[in-house]
Amino acid sequence: MRIVIVNAVNGISSTGRTCTEIANYLIDRGEDAYIAYSTGLPYSNEYVIGSSFDRKLHAFLSRVFGMQAYFSYGPTRKLLTFLDRVKPDVIDIHNLHSNFINYMMLFNYIIREKIPTVITLHDCWFFTGKCFHYTVENCYKWIEGCDNCPRVHKDNPSWFFDKTKKMWTDKRNIFTKIPKLAVVGVSDWITNEAKKSFLSSAKIIRRIYNWVDIEVFRPRFAKSIKEYYGLDSKFVILGVASRWSYAKGLDKFIELSNRLDTDFQIVLVGSHDSKVKIPSNILTIPSTNDTEKLSYYYSMADVFVTLSMEESFGKVSAEALACGTPVIAFNSTANPELIGEGCGYVVEKNNISAVIEAIKEVKSRGKSYYTQNCINFARKNFNKENGINEYYSIFKELLLI
Repeated sequence: MRIVIVNAVNGISSTGRTCTEIANYLIDRGEDAYIAYSTGLPYSNEYVIGSSFDRKLHAFLSRVFGMQAYFSYGPTRKLLTFLDRVKPDVIDIHNLHSNFINYMMLFNYIIREKIPTVITLHDCWFFTGKCFHYTVENCYKWIEGCDNCPRVHKDNPSWFFDKTKKMWTDKRNIFTKIPKLAVVGVSDWITNEAKKSFLSSAKIIRRIYNWVDIEVFRPRFAKSIKEYYGLDSKFVILGVASRWSYAKGLDKFIELSNRLDTDFQIVLVGSHDSKVKIPSNILTIPSTNDTEKLSYYYSMADVFVTLSMEESFGKVSAEALACGTPVIAFNSTANPELIGEGCGYVVEKNNISAVIEAIKEVKSRGKSYYTQNCINFARKNFNKENGINEYYSIFKELLLI
């Protein structure tokens, strides 16, 4: 079996690591696997789509014309030539909304060549006009057809035009024509949302949780790191994001910092806009793709807090659990699925007072009260071997349809 995995990135961020891990798994089992990506870490069997200039041009055109993933004609044409040469049995598609590919050209090729295809929903882009998420705006137009988008200036922003009606219609028309399509949701929440959309026509719709490498994400002795940052006497509240924004709850962490006394220390790992003023009582640590280093940060924390309202999965929460750290999250989208019994607390949406109460409850009981529950839950639900094997089963199942 020959698989080509297509994603915006490789080897970095959660989706990039997922693609690398799937490819490695397949190769270990004697299959042929290739990763086609735009940017990231090199891979032995790779195809790099376009260049930095191509991505910048695509981003500019997307903002001017209000359409995402409709440009990059040249890079996509070269990708199709690569696919002609490789002749994949299955194409496994992850994120396409990073200004690097013409998705219409890719899917028309897939339809013409009748290639079995898997689409993984890391967010909601594949079944909306343009949005990664929509619950904060309480917008469910995508069920019947997008238009007058309340998020037209968010996600991949449009400067002038609202083309969501066209983009939604194009996606419906093209995805419903793929003869052998499987849709994978990374949580029950997003899988059930997809079933309300035109993706319900897929031959297979299945939930496969994102996984955690428990060989890396496990409890670590992190006393030296706490001492390095001067936190050995503090109750550490950790948040992790590749890039902090209000969508990831940065404003709520700032509010939280203003309401906690000096016994508590908020630590945020990840980059942020330099224009945002971060209070002095929040310790910021630069973003890192070093998973082992991340495991030490998770282990250093007394509690992991995610204040994002919209998560298709929330891999950072799963990683924290695997390191034995309890999690506190809002009761929204996929967040509650990741917190098992005795693994932390799910609190009312946007209720910072409830977050504070939960933090104090963890402090009162002590981290050790939760640790084994967290580890057990993560290993049972986010097992890497099980998750990748489910993808492998879908690849084989598609070939038999």
